[in-house]
Amino acid sequence: MKVMIPSMLGSGLTIVVFLLTGLIRTNMPVTNHLQPQVPVHHALYTVKENGEFIPLDFTGISKQAMNSVVNIRSSVNAQPQTMPHNFRYQNPFGDMFGDDFFRYFWREPQPGESPQQQPAPYQRMATGSGVIISRDGYIVTNNHVVENASEIEVTLHDNGSYKAKVIGTDPSTDIALLKIKGEDLEAISLGNSDLVEVGQWVLAVGNPYNLNSTITAGIISAKGRNINIIDDQSAIEAFIQTDAAINPGNSGGALVNLNGELVGINTAIASPTGAYAGYGFAIPVNIVNKVVEDIMKYGMVQRAFLGVLIRDIDGNLIQDKHLKISEGVYVDSLTENSAATRAGIKTGDVITRVDDIPIRQSADLLEQIGRRRPGDEVNIVIDRKGREMTFAVKLRDQEGNTKLVEKGDLDLFEILGASFENIDKDTADRLGIDGGVRVKGLKNGLLKNETEISEGFIITGINHKKVTMVEDIRKSLKNYTGGVLIQGLYENYPGELYYAFGLPE
Repeated sequence: MKVMIPSMLGSGLTIVVFLLTGLIRTNMPVTNHLQPQVPVHHALYTVKENGEFIPLDFTGISKQAMNSVVNIRSSVNAQPQTMPHNFRYQNPFGDMFGDDFFRYFWREPQPGESPQQQPAPYQRMATGSGVIISRDGYIVTNNHVVENASEIEVTLHDNGSYKAKVIGTDPSTDIALLKIKGEDLEAISLGNSDLVEVGQWVLAVGNPYNLNSTITAGIISAKGRNINIIDDQSAIEAFIQTDAAINPGNSGGALVNLNGELVGINTAIASPTGAYAGYGFAIPVNIVNKVVEDIMKYGMVQRAFLGVLIRDIDGNLIQDKHLKISEGVYVDSLTENSAATRAGIKTGDVITRVDDIPIRQSADLLEQIGRRRPGDEVNIVIDRKGREMTFAVKLRDQEGNTKLVEKGDLDLFEILGASFENIDKDTADRLGIDGGVRVKGLKNGLLKNETEISEGFIITGINHKKVTMVEDIRKSLKNYTGGVLIQGLYENYPGELYYAFGLPE
């Protein structure tokens, strides 16, 4: 009996091994009933909200999106020596943002070189992308794609070519609105960037390196990124970050979701080489919508301000200020008579929500306020030493007004954002010119936002017409739209300089 038991066990093991080996060799399925069955066909699948597995196929979305994305070529008036001696451009990321850095080439005068020997102004070509948002030819792109352009050409996916004009720009968000004379164009569907989620699939559509209609795929890797790339005192940065490949020439192109809806305008890349290195940034479409609506309805962007100077919360700030919460935006100071001050918000408060939107970092607050207009009312929820409080805030513009301003209400010099004065005869004789107009002061406006002009610049010509007094500027630009070329000099800087900007309708 003792001999039979081991024999039986051995025979049983042999049979089990044989059966398992047979199953493997004949590829018969072995099912683990403790786990749900998942289709496996060496392809990517995604799961819909109802739990249905569907193939992850980008072909239909790609065909749809390509027809709505255009190639933009801009002729830009340039001058190798366009920067005054006291100008220094500082970009904390260095040359990390693709086609954006081409705007900052200039040439310093050589020792002993006379103004006559210095190079003459020239035109350079800049390329980028744009997105058709209406069937009658309105196109959204980045401001830096068309900035200072004297001529803009748009090429569609079917190779149709059009001249475009600038309807309006907003340097604070790096958005520009163009118009071409087209009909029945394929406009893209607009999505809701508030609904996009980290980990969601997206496609980047554009024209990198002049390679038309290029599509790359990736995911949204972060939201609300502030990377300090927009060089404007009122900059609004709350970028969608993606690992879909974005390269020079993609600026102004589309970031779309798997429904083919526009969720962002591709704007910048973070890279040590100037080419794709894993991080791309797009302006959320909800910000784009607000800017476009303002330009089309009012002729200019209606910017609302809360009137607070803010800081992100980190461990050091929590310890230093004895904060009771770890998420939100710390109010470091307030501007006098601002919307926040009038409502009762104080230094040391932590802003945690705007209406029902959580505020976790500065970019969140900038985006939410940037999507409002002067006169809008919002509920600001704050934490004050552990106590939650809600304030009804009526937003104001930078001048403290709640009234919306239409472009027709503005004086030409307010649009330019400058004050001027005639130079005296002695100064003109010393400089060897017939006369000129000095830029006496600068504030927020076209000259400050779209050129690198500095106070003290003496204007001697506009669009190749002589300028000797302030009234000449009004005459040259009255009822004028399009590219403007300003010619002039600085008293203590050799040679003539040129600045260009666009004057929209």
